[in-house]
Amino acid sequence: MEIFLVGGAVRDKLLNLPVSEHDWVVVGATPEEMLAKGYTQVGKDFPVFLHPDTKDEYALARTERKSGHGYTGFDVCADPDVSLEDDLQRRDLTINAMAEAADGTLIDPCGGEEDLANGLLRHVSPAFVEDPVRILRVARFAARFAHHGFHVAHGTNTLMRKMVEDGEVDYLVPERVWAELVKALATRTPVRFFDVLNGCHALPVLFPQLAGRYADGDTHGHDETRLPVLSAVTGLSESTEVRFAALARDMSGSGEWLDAFCTKHRVPNSYRQLARLACQHCEQVHDIETLSAKDILAVLVRLDAFRRGERVDDFLLVCEADARSRNPELSAYAPADRLRTLLAAARDVNVDTRGKNGQEIGVAIRQARIEAINKSL
Repeated sequence: MEIFLVGGAVRDKLLNLPVSEHDWVVVGATPEEMLAKGYTQVGKDFPVFLHPDTKDEYALARTERKSGHGYTGFDVCADPDVSLEDDLQRRDLTINAMAEAADGTLIDPCGGEEDLANGLLRHVSPAFVEDPVRILRVARFAARFAHHGFHVAHGTNTLMRKMVEDGEVDYLVPERVWAELVKALATRTPVRFFDVLNGCHALPVLFPQLAGRYADGDTHGHDETRLPVLSAVTGLSESTEVRFAALARDMSGSGEWLDAFCTKHRVPNSYRQLARLACQHCEQVHDIETLSAKDILAVLVRLDAFRRGERVDDFLLVCEADARSRNPELSAYAPADRLRTLLAAARDVNVDTRGKNGQEIGVAIRQARIEAINKSL
């Protein structure tokens, strides 16, 4: 039995980046041997085990043969005679197909180290086309490493286009698309994710709401105009919820599309709610000086501002990004301070509840808040 560190941990070490997860490949072992050593099996499609102490993932070296559509249509072989090189050959990109032996020796049969040095996202083999998730992963890596100058190899982009033409992307389950989207939103340059998807013609299939943003066909050098709100919010917040709400502002179409998108992709409620609020109320906040006290209170109530101050802060970050997308030279976003001031005034009201029932108390509090906002205005 031999054990090798593989994949992202090796890649990130070579890039001098922090390594958050360690994945291992085990060569020359059987599931029974792994279980006998105290590992816990967690994989159903192929043997993956958790280390009894570190809980790192240890996968038996394996090969895969395409047997159907989508990313689950594979026959897997994880016999003890599968070599490390066999396992690395089935991986998506050369930069993810490197391994490190116990003594620190780099095993790099696919040229990943050279591609790292050249900033190249290149497929390992023609078998790349067998798994449509790889399109999303390439786009995500392009977004993650864009500031290092990485780009997609021409041949790899050609294969990605072929996968779209062959309809493989149609077999991606919405939950997997959402999982990759969230990871892309957490990167330093999330707009690059959508540029790459557009470049291989997958964007209209996966995110049709954004297709109009790329209608002229030019995918280079226009991140700030393609997705201006997402581009602006990247410098304001690392929260993927905030960034998704900014993306929602960039998406075209009526309000119905957002609920349809979130339902299809099983988007968590916290993401959906903030995105909906951003789409519905950003314009009102931009024009806050023209709103009445009743309108301002209605916005605060929709934000659940009296109970969830963190949501107000997240919402206002999206509003600021929206404003900066229209005016990149904006020095400060005054409506945010204005809304916080009005919220503080509405929070500070004192209402005499003696002799009042529940409904009467609610009416009295609402009226007191309107008066407090009016006074502050």
